[in-house]
Amino acid sequence: MTDRKLQTAVQGVRGRLEVPGDKSISHRAVMLGSIADGDTYIKGILDSDDVRSTLGAMADMGVESEWYDQDVIVHGRPLTALQEPSHPLNMGNSGTSTRLLMGLLANQPFPITYSGDASLSTRPLGRVIDPLGKMGARYVATNQRLPATKVPTQGLQGIHYRLPVASAQVKSALILAGLQAEGQTVITEPLATRDHTERMLQQFGVTITRDGQDIIVNPTTKLHATTIQVPGDISSAAFWLIAGLIVPNSQLTLTKVGINDTRIGILRLLQRMGAVITMANVVADGGEPYADLTVTTQGLQGIHINGDDVPTAVDEIPLLVLAATQALGDTVITGAQELHVKETDRIATVTTQLNKLGANIEAREDGFVVHGGTPLRVAEPTVVDSCGDHRIGMMLAIAALITDGEVTLAKAEAVSVSYPSFFADLERVVAE
Repeated sequence: MTDRKLQTAVQGVRGRLEVPGDKSISHRAVMLGSIADGDTYIKGILDSDDVRSTLGAMADMGVESEWYDQDVIVHGRPLTALQEPSHPLNMGNSGTSTRLLMGLLANQPFPITYSGDASLSTRPLGRVIDPLGKMGARYVATNQRLPATKVPTQGLQGIHYRLPVASAQVKSALILAGLQAEGQTVITEPLATRDHTERMLQQFGVTITRDGQDIIVNPTTKLHATTIQVPGDISSAAFWLIAGLIVPNSQLTLTKVGINDTRIGILRLLQRMGAVITMANVVADGGEPYADLTVTTQGLQGIHINGDDVPTAVDEIPLLVLAATQALGDTVITGAQELHVKETDRIATVTTQLNKLGANIEAREDGFVVHGGTPLRVAEPTVVDSCGDHRIGMMLAIAALITDGEVTLAKAEAVSVSYPSFFADLERVVAE
């Protein structure tokens, strides 16, 4: 485990950054490219521990790929040609890899065991296992957690399934299983979630239909190889957006950031708090849209964030809590109980760790009450802990930028899950 002394009380962050490729899109590109007919070129892929877990799992089933700097070529093979892995598929810390692969591989006629690290092994999988079970896939898993073994499947049946909780990962797992099922699969979402899977399947020649809240999947396993351009990850860009807003004397431009409407809840919520974020060089000609975002230091207002807001900003809630500590007035966040089952219990972790720095945050069962206008400072050297959660680690590093005193981050290596160059980029924008 690595401890890292953080930069504190800086006098501005400035410059231009190209943030790493979108993690969600990178996972999906690897998976769909692996079962497509031909070679798929993935440009700007995120090279991180999580994405390596997906590539490793597909390699364990006979799919070959080649790295060229920030690009990967995946040599696809039909689902029916995947090989039985000789050992458990190691998901590392990647919940996305686990849930989506459980759907993609649900119809395989051989057993598949999924394993993960200590953190991932505490995360519940019932919301994927239960509907896949209704389709005909059966899993052996203690308390519906990893390790989990899928027994050989004799075929899948299409179902009509209403998601009890809005979840892009569960929706995507069912879409991928539905492509292999007999009959139509209909998935009803309570709230719209990120639509990367549906968009990308279109690029591979497969049409997924939406009718109101229903996603309609007709069976087909014929995917055609293509070229996927992975935009910058809005979840990674969010760290710099918050830094640019709350650190004095700041101006940052983030280039080629994904602006998929189902992912930019963070932008809408910051705008409600009073932030002005400019957008330029928009590209939206097929695939995923992206643009350059520029932010400067600004005052913010406390707001109420509710359950309707959460699905398109769920990964950025910890950062919104940090921003809210500097806003005028209180911010109340409700309907965010999903945060209990992320890489950590993010409600408890965010509250505990930011309060160490002088924040005034109350944890609630489904969110937070954040008392704004609170200067961050520590009276003596203080250790904050990522708790092995990449987003918590990076959020705390941004919080340190406006904290008076000495702050050290425990388990700093966790950031490599999604943003291996984070600390190098941090040093760069502080220096500039």
